[in-house]
Amino acid sequence: MSTRQTDDKASSFSPSPVSGARYSRIAGTGSCLPSNRVTNQDMVDRLARDGIATSDEWIVERTGIRARHFADEGVTSSVLGVEAARRALDAAGLAPSDIDLIVCATSTPDMVFPSTACLIQRELGVHGCPAFDVQAVCSGFVYALTVADAMIRTGSARRTLVIGAEVFSRLLDFKDRTTCVLFGDGAGAVVLEASDQPGVVASRLHADGRYADILNVPAAISCGSILGDPTLKMDGQAVFKLAVGVLDKAAHEVLEVAGRDESCIDWLIPHQANLRIMQGTARKLRLGLDKIVVTVDQHGNTSAASIPLALDHAVRSGQIQRGQTLLLEGVGGGFTWGAVLVDY
Repeated sequence: MSTRQTDDKASSFSPSPVSGARYSRIAGTGSCLPSNRVTNQDMVDRLARDGIATSDEWIVERTGIRARHFADEGVTSSVLGVEAARRALDAAGLAPSDIDLIVCATSTPDMVFPSTACLIQRELGVHGCPAFDVQAVCSGFVYALTVADAMIRTGSARRTLVIGAEVFSRLLDFKDRTTCVLFGDGAGAVVLEASDQPGVVASRLHADGRYADILNVPAAISCGSILGDPTLKMDGQAVFKLAVGVLDKAAHEVLEVAGRDESCIDWLIPHQANLRIMQGTARKLRLGLDKIVVTVDQHGNTSAASIPLALDHAVRSGQIQRGQTLLLEGVGGGFTWGAVLVDY
């Protein structure tokens, strides 16, 4: 599927700042979900074959999740990321050759190296521009968007693809009902371009490695073997308790930097992990629950893909309109968290 066209502008990568431009704005959004939709009942039946009892009601009550998508064999993060990127480019009215930076947030890369961003770059037929991955788990898209915004502000890029792509189904222990029902696969993308008006208004990123053990995949590759357990482990109660507090703090940090208060927020687009965490965050911000973009019920937790998937869904469904202000925030393993305030 690779389109190996040569683009002199990209291959000689020497972008100069757009005249008067000191900011970045979202020019287009896109997303991609695998065709295999897996309902809670499908998960109940799968677990039952191993003698593990659960129910649709139990899953919905604790998480708000009703379905998720799992990638078929051979469908990787880069495959999903390429499709999401193409849809974002179409929405922005741009061609792949217009892009001079690709940043991909993923915790499930196609391979140890090269980066998933480089594989996406190859399939898009863009040659020469920087392409790299960001690994901050469920906060990955917030991290990647912040990095891309900074590079545009310094004149190092003009138009960037920022992608979140995951196949978390490959990391799940399907004998652990507390984790395997939570996650799904997918990809979302935005085109971020230079502008003379702020789009990305403010962002704040954090991490605290003291909490690395509450959410991780404790495995590594050595001498052709997997060392440790290559399936996801999570202390759900510890994650829940930490998440609500740090998300509230990060949200108020970006509002303070922007010189605004909660009343400016038209839509809260949080990492889609657990409906109760999302609602708790909205209450702390004194936002009505009708101001939360919710896709966790149909997507599950897609890690770094969850925020751009939710953003694209809300844009294409007409929920989000130009001129509105969005608060994007994520929290994930590491422990990492962050928030971005966007004038869309």
